[in-house]
Amino acid sequence: MLKNKKLVVYFSKVGEQYNVGIITEGNTAIVAKFIASAIGADIFEVKVKNDTYSASYKTLADETLREKKIGARPNIVGDVTNFDEYDTVFIGSPNWWADMPMALYTFIERHDWSDKTIIPFVTHEGSGLSSIPAYMKAAAKPKAMLGGFEIYGHTAQNNRDETYEKIIIWLKNIGF
Repeated sequence: MLKNKKLVVYFSKVGEQYNVGIITEGNTAIVAKFIASAIGADIFEVKVKNDTYSASYKTLADETLREKKIGARPNIVGDVTNFDEYDTVFIGSPNWWADMPMALYTFIERHDWSDKTIIPFVTHEGSGLSSIPAYMKAAAKPKAMLGGFEIYGHTAQNNRDETYEKIIIWLKNIGF
């Protein structure tokens, strides 16, 4: 039985970020926390087990492209044990090569989404949502999918008031 519970699931990365510099809180994490706070949702961060991703932007970009090309499914830490209790799941992702990080696929493929509504959100530096909502929908096969939110990572990182305001406007536009 669904209880109108909401969950925010996200993947985020720290270290050197294009157009942002070296960060200690990921761009997508900032957005995820704002969304969860604004709508009273639970939150879960997808983390790679034994994370060996580089902190260097260029090296990370090369690593993630290799992962995408082979369809990697990295092991992740933990899970949402009460996933069946949620009917609305916001999924947050950085835009890596017009796609989600492969670790988000690992999470998505662990669960049954047939009775869920998915709402994507993406941080980027010029690529917007790209094909990410379509890839999410194909991987999860949800009951429904609502319009996504995208924001520049440098805006999320350096102008949190503007970021929060944009999130609130978007949430109102999609009925939250």
